[in-house]
Amino acid sequence: QVQLAESGGGLVQPGGSLRLSCTHFGFFFHDYTMGWYRQVPGKQRELVARIGVDNVTNYGDFVKGRFAISRDNAKRTVYLQMNSLEPEDTAVYYCNSAPNARLTWGQGTQVTVSS
Repeated sequence: QVQLAESGGGLVQPGGSLRLSCTHFGFFFHDYTMGWYRQVPGKQRELVARIGVDNVTNYGDFVKGRFAISRDNAKRTVYLQMNSLEPEDTAVYYCNSAPNARLTWGQGTQVTVSS
């Protein structure tokens, strides 16, 4: 059962931008704090950013003001605007509830930052 579908990844040069989207195919999106996670092969998945039901946001220290998370409850979608991308941001990006991922993981979307 598909619950989450991420999109918007791609190949971008260092310093570039991408906007990721994640749609929740469920009924209670507005009840969840939602987060964006990322994973590099061989490493644990890490939480990049999260946004509460009250739109309060939190970011990983490595974001350094470069990313912005937002949500549209009517569309059951959460976004991640990523600016000033660095090669170290290369990963598969996923969304899920946060800080505990309780939903079925989607396929993720690959972000590659390279010149």
